[in-house]
Amino acid sequence: MLEDKKILKATKKTGLSAERRKEAIVGWLFLTPEIIGMVLLYVLPIIFAVLLSFTEWNLVGGLSEIRFVGLDNFVKMFSDERVFLALRNNLVYTVVVVPVSMIIALVLATLINSRVHMKSFFKVAFFIPYISSIIAVGAIWRALYHPSQGPINQLLSSIGVSNLPGWLADTSTSLLAIIIISIWTQIGYVVVIYLAGLANISQEIYEAAEMDGATSLQKFYKITFPLLAPTHMFLAITLLITSFKVFDLIKFLTNGGPINSSTVLVYLIYQEGFQRFNMGYASAISILLFTVVATLTYLTWKLQNSKIFGG
Repeated sequence: MLEDKKILKATKKTGLSAERRKEAIVGWLFLTPEIIGMVLLYVLPIIFAVLLSFTEWNLVGGLSEIRFVGLDNFVKMFSDERVFLALRNNLVYTVVVVPVSMIIALVLATLINSRVHMKSFFKVAFFIPYISSIIAVGAIWRALYHPSQGPINQLLSSIGVSNLPGWLADTSTSLLAIIIISIWTQIGYVVVIYLAGLANISQEIYEAAEMDGATSLQKFYKITFPLLAPTHMFLAITLLITSFKVFDLIKFLTNGGPINSSTVLVYLIYQEGFQRFNMGYASAISILLFTVVATLTYLTWKLQNSKIFGG
């Protein structure tokens, strides 16, 4: 009897492990196309870019023109004023766009969630700029920013402003003009994410706070803001990464000008790689961009339990 039980147990274990192996094989078969795609579209290009950063390569000349130059591209990069200007512009853009977008969107989402009828309508209304063609959005804002005929400057002139800004045509305001468009464009996305976070907060918590005499402001700072900490964290990281990828608006509206006043790292990489065909130097700048984004993302992640994100 004991031997029969042992054989039965061994058979069950063998059968169970065989089933698990089959499930694992099926799972890996489903994942294989995704893994292949990630390797081909992400891993290999990253490796190729790192290798290219140590070379000098004119894209027009083909692969036969690749020449190893060691650290020359990095030495050149750290003495190139355009790189530091582009990095400064990127940091200014990020420091303004990320927190301002989150603050405005949080206020709007809170108002829509608690005090506004037709919530679905406002969700769609705020989200439309985010899903609209960026070229169409840029064309509209270019007309709004026109130095003499634009509605914005006409409004400023009507209220007595004499020194009207040149917006996209002025070195002191070109980056600010891009920042305003970016905030306006992505507000809808941030509002929708915050509304999703607010929907997960139990109303019983607010009712208990009301019974204790809490005001609306106290409920916001003591309940809403802290309980949205995971949402704050998610938005901070995604907006930070997105802010360092800004390119289309700059390419369409300013071409990095005037006098590189709106040039950012991605646009500088585009200039070096696809206008000057200096792929080695462009790859070195891309490594700098990757390092900066990775560092800032890591620091933001480390701050997740701080009061900044409601922790």
